[in-house]
Formats: sequence, structure tokens, C-alpha cells
Amino acid sequence: MSMFCFQCEQTVGGKGCTKFGVCGKDPEVAGLQDLLIYQLKGIGFYGNELLAQGKEVPEGARDFVFEGLFATLTNVNFDHERFAKLLRTSQEVKDELKELSGITDQVPEAASFVLSESREELQAVASKVGIKADGLPEDLLSLREMLVYGLKGMAAYAHHAKVLGYEDQRIANFTIRALAALTDLDKSAEELLDLLMELGRTNYLCMELLDKANTGTYGNPEPTEVYCGKKKGPFIIVSGHDLKDLRQLLEQTEGKGINIYTHGEMLPAHGYPELKKFKHLVGNYGSAWQNQQKEFDNIPGCVLMTTNCIQRPRPSYRDRIFTTGPVGWPDVAHIEEKDGKKDFTPVIKKALELGGWEKDEQEGTTTVGFGHAATLSHAGAIIDAVKGGKIRHFFLVGGCDGARPGRSYYTELAEAIPEDCVILTLACGKYRFNMKEFGTVAGLPRLLDVGQCNDAYSAIRIATALAEAFECGINELPLTLVLSWYEQKAVAILLTLLALGVKNIYLGPSLPAFASENVLSILVEKFGLRPISTPEEDLAAILK
Repeated sequence: MSMFCFQCEQTVGGKGCTKFGVCGKDPEVAGLQDLLIYQLKGIGFYGNELLAQGKEVPEGARDFVFEGLFATLTNVNFDHERFAKLLRTSQEVKDELKELSGITDQVPEAASFVLSESREELQAVASKVGIKADGLPEDLLSLREMLVYGLKGMAAYAHHAKVLGYEDQRIANFTIRALAALTDLDKSAEELLDLLMELGRTNYLCMELLDKANTGTYGNPEPTEVYCGKKKGPFIIVSGHDLKDLRQLLEQTEGKGINIYTHGEMLPAHGYPELKKFKHLVGNYGSAWQNQQKEFDNIPGCVLMTTNCIQRPRPSYRDRIFTTGPVGWPDVAHIEEKDGKKDFTPVIKKALELGGWEKDEQEGTTTVGFGHAATLSHAGAIIDAVKGGKIRHFFLVGGCDGARPGRSYYTELAEAIPEDCVILTLACGKYRFNMKEFGTVAGLPRLLDVGQCNDAYSAIRIATALAEAFECGINELPLTLVLSWYEQKAVAILLTLLALGVKNIYLGPSLPAFASENVLSILVEKFGLRPISTPEEDLAAILK
């Protein structure tokens, strides 16, 4: 077995990738990722010792923990050299924390381990620290990996907040404590379950922090109609999630005759006042991340990938795709940050050189910007509509999209939802139906795009506000969550919802391979978590 990874929804056979990752990572990258997680556990051990001594973990170490976790997320970094650099830094950070803590005796292997400079030796060690290396029982392995994946997802949100200058040390301190806990192979199932619930609560703080960072920097999203398609002229497509990268690119391209398009999870950027004021942010091109190879094929313009989600670039556009931030692919040009700024000149020059599309081709429009501020500004009308019987039920249908055929379920479900119901959506799962016409109910749009995956915070805020207005709990609202998952941010969000006590969530298109049968039974028994079946059966059960 040259590798083993089962952290995403599309893992081979629903069991695990053992020869080559479905995402595109090769066994060497998989091994380097495993080794980086091992190093982060050792860093967590020494960091936790500092916290126990009443000391603070240095800011650089806190930032590196989030950077390292984020780099191992599905569809983020595939570059061997970038991982080698991260590993060298991990040893420096671990040595620094070891010295600060003064701990030298009775430390776990992840803390005492010292990296080799040899690429061959790194690979040899990586094969001994992978997911199944400890030989733990299936249920304990399941809970431990769920914790790792939740930490990875939360790290992405913490990273996004930090680049905008927002940090909450409670988030970093919990992450360090959790990594330290993973060095203890004697942790019981009950202790791990407690950590998972604490992770969920901490991720809520993290999403709240990121919401403050985004709205404090770019304003509260406003309902905005977005042009979908092509416009004549040179262009750059911006994918991923990083609004700061988009803002810097918009500033550097202003007045240069280059159109800027969002793609994938960047679509919600059109709702932010400080971003949509740029007139050359002309629209959205393409759909969700899994379609990029087809949508970017031989395009006469450039693509800037920020954060995730990148796929193996085809030769037809390898010379015109650029990465920045945590994203990496071998032999793809990378834009580094210097003194808090990024110089996108190479992207701009290439876009002008390629010339762009020759004519306009509109595919339609979609409306974004229904975050908690915009939606709750109509709270009175919503409450009256529910009390008056005009709105029967609310559905949150969204999450991570993917290529598995069963994901047509979400399109069929959205189309079948009765006209007296409201559909909230978020993340790239919205692309399954966001170009369709859903009309209005009680004078309000039936389809409300809440935003990116991290904007699950907005959905929670909307739900809690309605629960307060109706003087009931969230689970007593006429509200059902039907979620699609693909990678580790979805794990963090699900844990947040469970930690907040949200029950009877529908999850699909398949259940996680890393969740053992017994662990799934606990989630079903305690939280009513249920796999999706068919749109007809689930809709009938929900509205019964």
C-alpha cells in the first residue's frame, strides 16, 4: 500500500485512496502531508506545555499551525517542494517551542522526532506515521481522524481571518490542545467525542471571527444580481475563497481594460459593497470547482487560484493558471506575498497578451448577498409570513459540491420543494440549481444565497434569530438542513451544527469513509443525523 487517504467524499470505492489520490495527489505528496500532520502534533505537544505553564504560544507558531493544517486540505497544495519547505519550518517551530517549554523528558515520539534533510528518508519516515500507523481500533481511529479533519477545516477559516488582521487566541489555543491530545494514544472514545464537540463550538467562534473580518473590511453583503457568462475583452478568472486576493487584483487591474470574473466559491464576493464598487468585476464565469478542467480548457485568459480548490491543470491552460496563498501545483507559477502585498503583474501581462473573448455570451444571472444582515432586515416580514401560513418551511440546501453522480439529488430536491417554502443555500453546492428560477413567496425571493461555506455562520444566525422571535429552539423551527459534503471544512461545519444542538440533518451524497459504523450510530442516535435517500422520500418525510 503506497498511500492511504480517506479524508474526502470521493475517496476510491468509498473506502480510501491507496495508489493515487482521486484529488490528484501522488503517494509522495500524500506521505509529506502525513508527515506534516505528525510534526504538527509534536508542535501541539510543546505548545500545550507552554499553555499549561501559563505562557503564550508565539504568534509565528500559531500562524504556522494554521498554515500547515490548511496545506493538507483536499485540493489545496500538491507541490512537493512547497511541502518540503513547510516541513523544514515545522522542525524550526517545534525546536523553538521545545526550548521555550523547557520540556525534555517523557515526550511522545511526534515531539522528539527530528526531520531528516534527505527526500528519501522523509518518504521512508512518512510511511510509518500515516493514518493507520498506530494500529488503533477502528472506532478510535475514526474519532481521531474526524478531529484531525475538523481541525483542518477550521484552520482554513482562521487563515482567512488572519490575512485580514483578525485573530482570536482561543481558536489557536484549542487547536494546539487538540493536536497535543492526538499524541496521546490512550485517549478514550468519550474524551475524543468531547474534543469533537469542543471543536464544533470553537469553529463557531472562528466562523464568527471570519464574518467580522469580511464584513468589517468589505461591508455587509447586499442582494446583488450577478451576470453569468462572458464579456468581450481580456480577462482574469478568480477562484477559491480569498477576498483579500480578489481586492488586490481589482486594485491592480483598475483602468487596464481587463475584466475580472469570479468562479466557484468566489461568487459571493459580488455582494460586498467594497468589492462590487469596482466596475470591472463584471460577473461570474463557470460553476463549481469540479468542472474547472472543462471550463478552463484553452481559455484566452488567465485564472488565479486562491486557497482551494485546484485540480490538475490541463496542458491547454497550464501556462495561464496562477496560484497564490496556500495553493500549489508543481510547475505552475505561484504569486508570493511580500510585506503584506502581492504583485499580480505576471497575471495581468499574460491576460493582456492572450486578448480575451471576442464577444459577449450571457448564460443567465444569479443573485447573491443574502447574508444574515440582509436577510434579517426582513425578519418582521418573514415572521408575519410564517404566522400567516404564507411560508410553510425553510430548507437549507447546500454545502461542498463534487463530481459524484448522486449529487443530482440536490437539484431534484430544490426543484421539488413546494412554492410556499424558502430555500437557503451556500457554498459551491448552490451551483446545482442557482441558475434556475424559483420566484417569490410572500414578496420575498424563494432562493436566498447566503454565501461561501464559512457563511454557514450566517445561516445559523438567521435560524437563531427566528427561533428567538418564535420563542422556541432551533429544532422546533420549520427548518431542515440538507447538506452535501466533500472535504474537511464541511466536517468542521457539521461538528459546529452538532455542537450547537442542531438535529435531524440530512447528509450526502454518501457518508464519510472515515466514520466507522459505531461512530455513525452514535451520531444518528444522539443527533438524528441521517443519510439522504431520494428527493421524493426525504421531502415527504420533512413536510409530513
